[in-house]
Amino acid sequence: MSYTSIALCAKALVKIGAKGITSFNEGTAEAQVAQALYETTRDALLSSYPWRFATAQVTLPLLTQTPKADYTYSFQLPSDFLRAISVGSGQRGQGVNYRICEDKLQCNSKNVILTYIFRPMEANFPAFFASLLIMRLSAEFCLALTESTTRADFLNKMADSAYAQAKLIDAQQSVPQAIEDFPLIGVRT
Repeated sequence: MSYTSIALCAKALVKIGAKGITSFNEGTAEAQVAQALYETTRDALLSSYPWRFATAQVTLPLLTQTPKADYTYSFQLPSDFLRAISVGSGQRGQGVNYRICEDKLQCNSKNVILTYIFRPMEANFPAFFASLLIMRLSAEFCLALTESTTRADFLNKMADSAYAQAKLIDAQQSVPQAIEDFPLIGVRT
């Protein structure tokens, strides 16, 4: 199924017994709440876990401007960047010490590969994540539209349960990472 921001918000509104929307510009209370809360809720949920469908690797472009202290090189972060997972160099996607300042990544390596969480198009959300986002949106919309704290608390608990289920499904989509360098293992050899 192909999802859109409006369709996801409309489903979340229906879950709380509100009227669905067809546009963020309808002028209704539902449309105003959905428009105000959708993007931050989506981005917070995407950033909260290293979802495999929202993970990418990219070689960052080196900037001419250097950091003022601590690191030698500065790189421009991608425009769809939400959260860093790791930074590597050469053929490795991890192992480089770094920090993020504003919209730049700083480190001591001249060539870096960033593994990061990006903001995918809604049409590319898998069903388990779309369902989770609908639950989280319904919890967010509930208090603003119904003023029922009891109902909002219940929806938050349901969203937390959906979050755990979605993480489980997502985690099953790749081979678990092996422990590469651990001192206790090294002692045994």
